[in-house]
Amino acid sequence: MNTQLIYQIALTQIKGIGDITIKTLLAHVGNVEEIFKQNKKQLMEIPSVGAYIVSQLFAGKDEAFRHAEKECEFILKNNITPLFFTDENYPFRLKECLDAPALLYSKGNQNYNNGKFVGVVGTRKITAYGEKLCSELIKDLAQHNSDITIVSGLAYGVDICAHKATLESGLNTVGVLAHGLDRIYPSSHRSTATKMIRNGSLLTEYVSGTNPDAPNFVQRNRIVAGMIDALVVIESATKGGALITAECANSYNRDVFAFPGNIGNEYSGGCNALIKQNKAALIECATDLEKMMGWEERTGANRKTVQPLLFVELTDIEKKIIDAIKVSAPAHINQLSMKLEMPMSKLSPLLIEMEFKGLLQCLPGNLYKTA
Repeated sequence: MNTQLIYQIALTQIKGIGDITIKTLLAHVGNVEEIFKQNKKQLMEIPSVGAYIVSQLFAGKDEAFRHAEKECEFILKNNITPLFFTDENYPFRLKECLDAPALLYSKGNQNYNNGKFVGVVGTRKITAYGEKLCSELIKDLAQHNSDITIVSGLAYGVDICAHKATLESGLNTVGVLAHGLDRIYPSSHRSTATKMIRNGSLLTEYVSGTNPDAPNFVQRNRIVAGMIDALVVIESATKGGALITAECANSYNRDVFAFPGNIGNEYSGGCNALIKQNKAALIECATDLEKMMGWEERTGANRKTVQPLLFVELTDIEKKIIDAIKVSAPAHINQLSMKLEMPMSKLSPLLIEMEFKGLLQCLPGNLYKTA
């Protein structure tokens, strides 16, 4: 049994210790196992770790380890991939979000760090108009972008419409769940979920046995918002989970888009409000999204020819940056930071300087490609 994983799971199962606190503890102690070996005085010396957190850690660790061992058995039996936030295969976009889950559980074959990720959300009471928008958006995106993964929440309405349309279009899709991987909610979506495991994944921060309680759905929205490049709101009332996800996406500096609707239509009110308040850009089709994200395909007369730079001497670090971008272009700035093992404070000005030199092109969503 994976000892390190047991410690990781146990830490997430102690009541009163959240994701931000876990990251704080790890930053000061070094590894998860060592956290449990610290005495109370040592833990109290860590900034923002007070008496309450320390008491919870010592009082709850025995029960947490029992839960962790049980969960490890479930993981092994069901071929589930745990993703701790320090792991290389943890979604790099999500990693930059302060409140991102310390530990995720993935069922499927999805690579969370390759390609483009688009979140598609909206009302559970989708209309025929919304179904048409959702299906056409994904179908058209798939024609020019075979590396796009569609992310949603496997709920009724827009979510399940997005997942089904994605599978039909031959793209991968990720369902972010508000419960453990020992169940599917709603159960009527089980057949779609099974297909998603073969062409994408199911992803959750919750251990097995966790019920789909209402607060969990609000919590999972931050995962959808954090792991994507762009969010599209299809239809939404003026209140609901889709708007919460849009707010999260805005707070994470993700690009948010919305389809407009008729004034007075209940399930257009939320989209219209996002557009009116400049919290989402108005789109009418996939082409609008592709252009704003810099994903449009340029062929023939529309292709922009980049004049090669003459006599440019690259520094060693510039060569490393270009080589790293070429491996998975376009590359996200966080992805480059991890690959190059370079802090953002040092990498960001270098990228700007290389852009001024005409060596790189910056795309929406902090993505970079060679010029």
